[in-house]
Amino acid sequence: MSVEFLPGNAITLLETGDAYFPALEAAIDAAMHEVHLEAYIFEPDTTGRRIADALMRACARGVRVRLVIDGFGSMDLPPAFREELRNAGVRLLVFRPSRSPWSLRRHRLRRLHRKTAVIDGATAFIGGINIIDDRVVPGAKPRYDFALQIRGPLLEPIYQAVRRLWIRLVFANLRHRRQNTSTLTPVKAATGPMRAAFLQRDNLKHRGEIEDAYLAAIEGARSEIIIANAYFFPGRRFRQALLEATKRGVRVVLLMQGQIEFLLIYYASRALYGSFLDAGVEIFEYRQSNLHAKVAVVDGRWATVGSSNIDPFSLLLALEANVAVDDQEFGALLRTRLLAAIEEGATRMEKKRWEDEPLSRRAATWLFYGLARFAIGAIGYAGWH
Repeated sequence: MSVEFLPGNAITLLETGDAYFPALEAAIDAAMHEVHLEAYIFEPDTTGRRIADALMRACARGVRVRLVIDGFGSMDLPPAFREELRNAGVRLLVFRPSRSPWSLRRHRLRRLHRKTAVIDGATAFIGGINIIDDRVVPGAKPRYDFALQIRGPLLEPIYQAVRRLWIRLVFANLRHRRQNTSTLTPVKAATGPMRAAFLQRDNLKHRGEIEDAYLAAIEGARSEIIIANAYFFPGRRFRQALLEATKRGVRVVLLMQGQIEFLLIYYASRALYGSFLDAGVEIFEYRQSNLHAKVAVVDGRWATVGSSNIDPFSLLLALEANVAVDDQEFGALLRTRLLAAIEEGATRMEKKRWEDEPLSRRAATWLFYGLARFAIGAIGYAGWH
């Protein structure tokens, strides 16, 4: 299925929660009719309280507020916090309430990983930033991540996606079937100069849309590919596309996680370093803070920002949302920000340093690589590698 780029959009790049949360809160406070918010993680911390208060203020003005949280990512959201939201008028639904955290059954891993908001059918937000304090500890650098604020014709497919999920959850939950599923007409008037496409990953019509968009951009690259991805564990087709690009003389730059957050993916992804370094791929590990970005720029023009990691769980199982932008000015801006992050906060992995890593670290790398392959095979995707 080809990706449809729609012209006439105004898209603002929001770097870290320092830019994202004030913009989201302001949009909610300006809402007059309807707010849709989808979150993988919604924490009851300072940021979660801030956004929750904005949602409840909107309800008090008569705005219809719909909040969907993931049952696994937001399992720690206290019942009292949820009830406070519902009592204030927030229509709160949970996508796949979490059960056993140890199950490898495929359905348990189908999570709502999107971070999406649509306000009054006129403004949308898409990116990788959860509703959680942006600093792991006070005074630290914020998580390195991005989101987009979007106006224009791209609102139509984004709005329809969040509305479809809401209706699906309403009719799957007997207690909530009387909830209002009425809809607005999204504002589709041209508001800017940018061509952009909404990319989804679901189990219906969009199973491979995000990965296919990446592959098309990589295979068409002529000069440079920059990918910043928190959990980078690509399958064979994706790896091969990057290696083929280097053979064509394309500069390939990977900005990877330099701080250990999840042992499995951190070490499993490092098992791929050798083949990439041998091919001339430049690998940088981000160490200034926690890398959470899921973005890329190709040839300084094609860019994507969203929620999808480049790993089997995002590309094969979770509900994800990205936006691809075909615009020289936007691509140049994101490229500049990524190069600045590499310069200011990343360490380059030289081939010799990789080869000289201690045996204990190499053993951990291959142990976790094997465990990751086993887990992927156990859920029915043994062909991923």
